[in-house]
Amino acid sequence: MPSFPDRMAALRRFASVALADECLSIDPASADASFRSYWRITTQRLVGVPEGAMPVSQTTKSIAPHGVPTSLIVMDAPPDKENIGPWLDVGARLHGAGLHTPQVIAVDRAQGFVLMEDLGTRTYLPELNDANVDALYQDAFDALVCMQAKADVAALPFYDRALLITELELMPEWFLRRHLGFTPSCDEWDVIEAAFTFLIHAALEQPRAFVHRDFHSRNLLIVDANSPGIIDFQDAVIGPITYDLVSLLRDCYIEWEAERVDGWMERYRAQLRHAQLIGADVETARFRRWFDLTGLQRHLKVLGIFCRLWYRDGKPQYLANLPLVWRYAITIARRYPQLGEFVALLERARGERNLTEARAGTAA
Repeated sequence: MPSFPDRMAALRRFASVALADECLSIDPASADASFRSYWRITTQRLVGVPEGAMPVSQTTKSIAPHGVPTSLIVMDAPPDKENIGPWLDVGARLHGAGLHTPQVIAVDRAQGFVLMEDLGTRTYLPELNDANVDALYQDAFDALVCMQAKADVAALPFYDRALLITELELMPEWFLRRHLGFTPSCDEWDVIEAAFTFLIHAALEQPRAFVHRDFHSRNLLIVDANSPGIIDFQDAVIGPITYDLVSLLRDCYIEWEAERVDGWMERYRAQLRHAQLIGADVETARFRRWFDLTGLQRHLKVLGIFCRLWYRDGKPQYLANLPLVWRYAITIARRYPQLGEFVALLERARGERNLTEARAGTAA
């Protein structure tokens, strides 16, 4: 794998050729939970973002200078760690549905670089407050129902039983064993597997739709036109119709009052019915059950992922979010008698442990 200076030199060459500008500046934009990183490119040249479908080539492609943008983003996805193909494919599907994803200006597949439109820095998370959340979430609802109704799902992977199980198994491995130091007995494994089977059934019985998989406040941006901007969509699948809704409303990074979440959930159920994505037979109680149990599946998975990000990948910041994810999981699981033993097992495993503290002697 190339060293960081070599990688940055290659990134600069890629951007310089694509923009015909040797004097551009490069600054960190953001990093995510994968091996991708993002860099903000500032150029003194006038750069046009192409209209229409995203241009995707095997090599870098220069863009004729016109228009006004001077700030762009380069995604760096090292080919030995990340495949940019799904990002390009799903982005084109969402763009084709009329959603605001970053338009692509140039691609180097061999090196794992993508030069794209800069959607800015105004993610939902720091901007949300009691005064604006209804309006911002309505924008997100409108984008989500458009995504579910119009985005091309042909040949996307299914959120099937195997994938659901693979995700759920992250929790006992990384949260119970690595973070809490708790190894389930044979009888306790039976309890865990019964709970997983219950959740999987609830996911598979729902109508299927396009699923972004990370549709939440860190991946939605306030932009001047066609808001929200949508990012981090490369893991899209065909799956439960409530999955992205619960990602947004029971967000792992921000919490709202239960009554407010219930109101938003019901508002979105009405939008799905109006769009004929669910039938009139999907009443509030049934939809809430889907919403609850799909969210529980997601939050159990996230308990495992946030711990893996520390113990495997050396990213400790996600441990700070564990208490909220835990609270979601325990609160919802307690509503369902079928999960009573499972809740008791989780609470026994945790004990009085401070979830934000890494287990001694287990640093990445």
